[in-house]
Amino acid sequence: MDKKKMDTPKKLTTAAVVPGISFSPDKMLQGRLFSYGDAQRYRLGVNHHQIQVNQPKHAHASHRDGRMRVDGNHGSVVGYQPNSFGEWQDQPEYIDPPLELSGAAAAWNFREDDSDYYTQPGKLFRLMSPVQQKVLCENTGRAMGDAPEFIKIRHIGNCLKADPAYGKGVADALGLPLEKVNGPVWEPSCGPSFLPRQPMDNRN
Repeated sequence: MDKKKMDTPKKLTTAAVVPGISFSPDKMLQGRLFSYGDAQRYRLGVNHHQIQVNQPKHAHASHRDGRMRVDGNHGSVVGYQPNSFGEWQDQPEYIDPPLELSGAAAAWNFREDDSDYYTQPGKLFRLMSPVQQKVLCENTGRAMGDAPEFIKIRHIGNCLKADPAYGKGVADALGLPLEKVNGPVWEPSCGPSFLPRQPMDNRN
């Protein structure tokens, strides 16, 4: 890889795959398929896929226009399908491979068999050096500086479940004693701003 290529920013997306493979229903992957593409559209524009590192080979998207268009915008080629000119024909050989299922498929609440939110972040915290742990707690304290106290207390409680040192570090950064976390936590009642929206025809 020459210096010019090394100096070119790389903006990869998990949504670009080669024929023959597709996406599993893994919840983390499915989230990234949306969020990475959104980040690219925000940073680079709708034509981010034309950047060389993102560009699919021997494939042509039928959409047009938008800033940073670099391919001639398909010239006078028709932009719809079906058409009478053989453009943009379906390619069934590249369809997503079937996903093996058994029984009825429906939305699954992952919390029913995956309710452990603390083991993994606790292990990550313990992998950090003392300096990294200190920076994490201080960054959290600054980021939550304007949050209501009951939210700070709730977050410290979550951190304590991951690792006692993590919870104490965040509590220290927020200037809150751990006694407040172990005591009763105030929760806001449902106020007018939380009421469900009224139908348009019933509004004043």
